[in-house]
Amino acid sequence: MDVMLVLWVAWGVVAAVLLVLLGYRGTLTRYEEDQIFLDETGSMEAQQQSEIQRKLEKIRPFLVTTVWAIGALTVVILGLYVRTAIQNLM
Repeated sequence: MDVMLVLWVAWGVVAAVLLVLLGYRGTLTRYEEDQIFLDETGSMEAQQQSEIQRKLEKIRPFLVTTVWAIGALTVVILGLYVRTAIQNLM
């Protein structure tokens, strides 16, 4: 199989994973509020907000990894296209 095809398929898979993670993070942060709970009357809301924060921190490493992976794959793909273009010019 062609190397470029493998790279494009890998890029597509990583992009799909990134989109899923961004969508999940978006659904979590939709219910997140910027509030400070000073008394016990807001303890349920505070607990819900801390649960959202815990879930966000749990997916953060996966999100960072996929962003770096898609960036690296993009650089490799562009580098191969530039190398091929230079070889064809000479």
